[in-house]
Amino acid sequence: MLWQQIGMYRRAGTVVRGPVVVRALGAVQGHRVFSHGIPLLSKENQELPQAKFFPVLQSPMLLPNTFKGKVAFITGGGTGLGKGMATTLSRLGAECVISSRKIDVLKETAAEITSVTGNKVHPVQCDVRDPDSVKKAVAELIQVAGLPDVVINNAAGNFISPFERLSPNAWRTITDIVLNGTAYVTLEVGKELIKAGKGAAFLAITTIYAESGSGFVVPSASAKAGVEALCKSLASEWGKYGMRFNVIQPGPIKTKGAFSRLDPAGTFAESMLQRIPCGRMGSIGEIANLASYLCSDYANWVSGAVIRFDGGEYVSMAGEFNSLEKVPKDQWDLLEKLIRKTKDS
Repeated sequence: MLWQQIGMYRRAGTVVRGPVVVRALGAVQGHRVFSHGIPLLSKENQELPQAKFFPVLQSPMLLPNTFKGKVAFITGGGTGLGKGMATTLSRLGAECVISSRKIDVLKETAAEITSVTGNKVHPVQCDVRDPDSVKKAVAELIQVAGLPDVVINNAAGNFISPFERLSPNAWRTITDIVLNGTAYVTLEVGKELIKAGKGAAFLAITTIYAESGSGFVVPSASAKAGVEALCKSLASEWGKYGMRFNVIQPGPIKTKGAFSRLDPAGTFAESMLQRIPCGRMGSIGEIANLASYLCSDYANWVSGAVIRFDGGEYVSMAGEFNSLEKVPKDQWDLLEKLIRKTKDS
């Protein structure tokens, strides 16, 4: 019975490797995914007890004028993580240029950030999938603020689907935004920097499954893996031009855009916590602090790094025996006795 229980936990642990699909299956079958004695949390209390050891600190960790006199260009800067990173960089003195396809959203965000920080934020419309749009956006960036010291490739797209249900256009939609968009921005900005003899810090936002791959988000996993290869390659090739390239792999950080497509029913976030050892999701302020450090002069010797930022989620899922966490304490006594009996066999 004990080992049957462990087997059930193992199967549950395996299922959560395809997170959104797990939620979808649970909805279809009419029951909660984690049904083997693992409680789900209410929407009002989306933390586990151990989260008290890992409090959220969101205020900027760097000195107020760390980025004074510097220009930061952030794609996907109108909402979510991009908005959060732009806000922190602006607080630290940077003149920020934020881009996305929706100019109205950009203008609203730029005004909001400026009202909070007192520093200029410029909205620049750009569709990263279109090389001509990228070229125009970079020209506008240089015109309104100058060549950037910081470039954050944050624009992304994703949705859940079995691979066999994808059309070529669906594949192209994600890979054009994530991989091609990052390449177009990096290439266009990079050529201008090389021409001017100016260095810069580049940062890309990927995901923890770029490392492992993941079913049901295959275009995203493939494109994000390509972005990481791009950054590591250019950290080598373009270091001679004064450019650094680093990557952050976020785990679950609840933002409206991502969760509306990856957790449309709004309940998977509850079960997601069960595989995060720190017991809570990450916050936008926390990733903004990490991003600002990696793009600052304090990190001048950090290049080609890929940093996992997930509260321990990846290693929790990857460990072969981590599902033994679900074995009750009293049954460990029984296990120990059984193991001791086999000592000399």
